[in-house]
Amino acid sequence: MNYNFDEIILRRGTDCYKWDCAEDDDVLPLWVADMDFKAAPCILNALEKRLQHGVFGYEKVPERYYDAVRTWFLQRHNWRFERQWMLYTTGVVPALSAILRAVVMTGDKVLLTTPVYNCFFSCVRNNGAEVAESPLLVGDDGMYHIDWDDFEQQCADDKVVAYILCNPQNPGGRVWTKDELARIGDICRRNHVLVISDEIHNELIMPGHTYTPFASVSKENEAGCVVCTSASKSFNIAGLQMANIVCADPALRRRIDRAINIHETCDVNPFGPVATIAAYSDEGAEWLDELCEYLHGNYVYLCQQLAEHLPMLHVMPLEGTYLAWVDCKALLDRLHTDSRGLEERLVREARVWFNEGSMYGRAGEGYLRINLACPRSTLAEALRRFADFVAS
Repeated sequence: MNYNFDEIILRRGTDCYKWDCAEDDDVLPLWVADMDFKAAPCILNALEKRLQHGVFGYEKVPERYYDAVRTWFLQRHNWRFERQWMLYTTGVVPALSAILRAVVMTGDKVLLTTPVYNCFFSCVRNNGAEVAESPLLVGDDGMYHIDWDDFEQQCADDKVVAYILCNPQNPGGRVWTKDELARIGDICRRNHVLVISDEIHNELIMPGHTYTPFASVSKENEAGCVVCTSASKSFNIAGLQMANIVCADPALRRRIDRAINIHETCDVNPFGPVATIAAYSDEGAEWLDELCEYLHGNYVYLCQQLAEHLPMLHVMPLEGTYLAWVDCKALLDRLHTDSRGLEERLVREARVWFNEGSMYGRAGEGYLRINLACPRSTLAEALRRFADFVAS
């Protein structure tokens, strides 16, 4: 490897949300979905150059930004979209909120396949709509699959106007196949349900799997969806606040643009475009490929350690993201608690912080989400503390 992902970067005491929220300084945080790695050198160099300019006024996003994003998705993921289809905003969650504001009315429903990223729930409710849940099923392969009968039944509800897809899926780690995405598109199209696809984890793909942009599957999918992307998750630049909305429908795009302005999320800081342009380069691609290799190594290590020391726990096969989804129901039964109670006890007694599953919907109860995006030594210490807690 050319990049040192084993390097320990001290983040505690830097006003870091991930590391500085715990009341005590000895808690290891493997919860919030950002990485404990330095950004790629090409990004750091571009930011340093911009910093040396010394003036940080209002930013005009340049055409080379749009060129970089479009070229990246065409070359890396075979997805071609037009410049005029793009809108930018400060993050994927603000993007989702703006899209929902543009398409839902009070009393409408938005469908989620759960368990799923917790901010989807708040985005729906904050925009006056109701959440409709279609729980994912665990197949014989140990992975999540859509319950197609229930999904279609939910879409047939006249009140369901949109479906928020998580592609790849957080927290279950599924990378949806082209056939699955086509079937989602077909069901939603027949029932006049808009697909809003959050694809922020799109670059974090494990070996043997391929990410497919929802809009790239077919012209029909392209016309019936809005896709949200960002370099923030894959390149660890979320704090620079830059995301894209891609929408082929001009009328819908105008409404979304209006909602972005109503939300006052139409201005980005000077560093977001610079970092994204640098990330979407040959140097960024090289760094990203090595990152994914390292993350896969962390996933393999996690599976080995749990099999040896905590065999009552089961890790869902990880196809994408750096978030391990761990079935801990047997442990919860032994401890006579739920997943929230286990999270609290692990923080208090084991000094390690994972996310409890029920925050991702009722279907997430009984699971823990473990962030693998850290040096392996950090992961090893967290798992040692977890195993000692269970043993005691």
